[in-house]
Amino acid sequence: MSKVTIYSTPTCHFCHMAKDFFTSKGIVYEDFDVSYDLEKRKEMMDKSGQMGVPVIAIDNKLIVGFDKPKIVELLGIKE
Repeated sequence: MSKVTIYSTPTCHFCHMAKDFFTSKGIVYEDFDVSYDLEKRKEMMDKSGQMGVPVIAIDNKLIVGFDKPKIVELLGIKE
């Protein structure tokens, strides 16, 4: 099973969409709230060069935003 990490904020609509999608597909993920976790925010920015969320890591491959087709491809699941 792939390791899935999402860097998100509580007010981000696309973050909620991504997490809802993972949950609906039974994908276990680790969620970091970068609105208050400054260490994880820096980690996200270092990895992606982005301040925007969500930033999703699937087995160390990064997706910026809720790019559902790319998520499906990297996870090897059916939409």
